Amino acid sequence: MSSSEKWPRIAVVGAGAVGGYFGGMLARAGAPVVMIGRAAFVDAVRKNGLMLDTLQFKETVRVEASTELAAARAADVVLFCVKTTDTESTARALAPLVSSSVSSSPLASSSPVFSSATVVSLQNGVDNAEKLRAAGIDALTAVVYVAASVPEPGRVKHVGRGDLVIGPRNARSENFAALFERAGVACRISDNIDGELWIKLIWNCALNAISALGRAKYGLIAEREDARKVVEAVVNEVLAVASAARIQLPGVETPQAGLAGALKIATQMSGAISSTGQDLMRGKRTEIDSLNGYISRRGAELGVPTPVNHALYALVKLAEESNELSARSAPAATAR
Repeated sequence: MSSSEKWPRIAVVGAGAVGGYFGGMLARAGAPVVMIGRAAFVDAVRKNGLMLDTLQFKETVRVEASTELAAARAADVVLFCVKTTDTESTARALAPLVSSSVSSSPLASSSPVFSSATVVSLQNGVDNAEKLRAAGIDALTAVVYVAASVPEPGRVKHVGRGDLVIGPRNARSENFAALFERAGVACRISDNIDGELWIKLIWNCALNAISALGRAKYGLIAEREDARKVVEAVVNEVLAVASAARIQLPGVETPQAGLAGALKIATQMSGAISSTGQDLMRGKRTEIDSLNGYISRRGAELGVPTPVNHALYALVKLAEESNELSARSAPAATAR
């Protein structure tokens, strides 16, 4: 895609840390972007713009923002960034909006234009694309590597990485990769996207729940021997489930490679607290069902024991329930 070509219209569904960062990078490069999210985020972006507080720069970019999913109707590309707990309901609502959206601007001059909006799942877990397709959306899958948070509405704080893997290789994935490369975001194409998703699942299972339950940044997990032993046990279980499911994991064929990869991620994103930890601290539901919970369920189906993954899953679910009970028992505010 040359610098003189028109940008496609971008909609970010579920604007938060991930959608805010990648959608913000596209907007900073000149793409027309609409952020679709919660009222507090939308109000802040409408009033002050989207603040990108990254490792490389601090900059406010102007983007459209809406609380209405219907704002995605005119989009050529939809970044689907909702929590996995909301995948199916949001996909059903989105399907009739994107199926009639026709693009007038190609992502690359050598590739065909999109006949309808290209929806790309930028989510944790390994089965979101299946859920989107079940709702009638032929979605692409991207593996996301970024450490980011939203410390206040309208501000995205970036503390590590910020790259994507997409696949398999075809005209749509090549167009999508070119779009992000134009915005300065590394996007690699893989012909084994299922394996790439599972590799990311290994890192999520190894680090997210431990970070959340220990209220620890990734760097501290990598430094502590006892924590590393738990990481190792989690990785070994996930690899066993992947093997039983006949998933090919490029570059992570041995337990030693799996552990080394998890600790490398922890070091690269040493200043980050996991999204699971951020959710628990804010009293929100987590994505643990799609992470350690998924491995626990899949292991049971395949006859593979996963006691450590199940323990982490159960503890995070208890913490969620405790948050909910505390919220319900909190005294109501009195107006004065």
